[in-house]
This record gives sequence, structure tokens and C-alpha cells, in this order.
Amino acid sequence: MTGTIKLHYTAICLSAVALLFAVRDLPVEAFALDASSPCAAIVAAADRTDADRQTDQPRDPLKLLAFAAPQLGMKVLDMGAGGGYSTELMARAVAPNGVVYGQNPADIGERAKARFEARLKTPAGQNIVSLVRPFDDPVSADVRDFDLITFLFFYHDTTYMAVDRAEMNLKLYAVLKPGGALVIADHSAKPGDGTSVGKLLHRIEEAALRHEVEAAGFKLVAQGDFWRHPEDTRDFSIQPPPGKPVDEFVLKFQK
Repeated sequence: MTGTIKLHYTAICLSAVALLFAVRDLPVEAFALDASSPCAAIVAAADRTDADRQTDQPRDPLKLLAFAAPQLGMKVLDMGAGGGYSTELMARAVAPNGVVYGQNPADIGERAKARFEARLKTPAGQNIVSLVRPFDDPVSADVRDFDLITFLFFYHDTTYMAVDRAEMNLKLYAVLKPGGALVIADHSAKPGDGTSVGKLLHRIEEAALRHEVEAAGFKLVAQGDFWRHPEDTRDFSIQPPPGKPVDEFVLKFQK
């Protein structure tokens, strides 16, 4: 793959191969909503919680599912799973034969911990495995060969935690299958901010994150612009939610 592909998605599900050969810069209207697609069925599932449906409103998970392209039977690692909102979406996408490992550090907040544990007891959570482990040692030595790793809106937190990010990224590279994908999304900081505003603003500069990940051997193969908001001044904290648009980048790396 040469160069970086900018992708524009609406509510459609594409295979991983189709993603890598997607047409550049097509307007959103070029993609028709397919209510029968696997992604649409996942989001519309009747047994999803009201809380998750509320989270759908700002997140628009159809676009993420189309971009990340989880497939039936895949083995997925969800880093910084939090309460498990995205973990469950991935678990539904790879079911019934796939599995999703949801990683959280031991000191995760009680609210998120309770939400994640509750998911494990539901039918949709039967193919989710909880990993309570450090970010820089996310899986045990016998767990590897992941098809997909997701790291959604949590990478910036590792910049002010006791995390060796270089070691973390090397570990992620090691446990991913050749050709497998690492999908990272986060809140944009201003150019030049680097990793300095992770705790203050809960943001990270896209170029800084990309540099760190590529240093581990990953190659950037695609960018998603579906959460972009160029009007964002990037000088305010996204915690608590500010009630105004936040620019967010989505990057797909490949081993």
C-alpha cells in the first residue's frame, strides 16, 4: 500500500480488503444507507442497553464499524475498554466464533468497572474476555495472534499515567498477526502540543501519536475523517463533555 487513504463513511459495512481500496474523497451522499448491512444490524440489536444507545448519538458507531471492519471469527483486543461500549460492538461483530479481549488497568474507576463487569453477564458479552492488566503489558505471554486491535479515546490518558508507551506499542505490534490492523481514535490537540496536554485537556497531537506508533514498526494505511470538526479550537478540555464539537482523528495502522 502506498500513501495514506482518506476515507469517508456512512452507515455501510465494508470488508477489510474493500477498506484498503476505497475511493478517495467521495461525498457522504455517495454511500447509501443499507439497513440490512451487518453493521446496521449490530447497532439496531434489540438487546442493546439504553445507555449504549445514548452513546451512539455522538459516536455514530456505524462509521467506526465500517472503518475498523471487524469480521466474523476475528480475535480482537480492545485497549482501554472502559465500560465496554466499543468492546461489545466488536464482540457482536465477530460473534459467534470470534472473541474480544477488553483491557483495562487495575485502577480503572468503579463506575466503568461495574459497567464492564455487567456486560460479561449478558448474552452479547459471552465472547468478551476481561483483561485487568497494565497498558504496557496488556496480555499474558500465551495470548497473541490478534486480527485487530482497537484503542479508542484512551491513548492520551497513557501520556500522564505510569506507562512506558514505547514498550506498549512494541507489545501491541508483537501480538498482532502480520497484516493485522491497529485502529486508534483520539481527541485532537493543537499542532505543537505533542503529548503535553493529555491530563489537562484530554487530548493528544495526532502527529505525536503517529510518530510513537510508527516507531514500533506499524505502517499508517488509512485515515477516517468522520469525526473531524475543523472548527474546534483545541484549547479546552473534553472532560467533562464540553457540549460543542471536538475534533477527533481515527488512524488505521497495519503490521
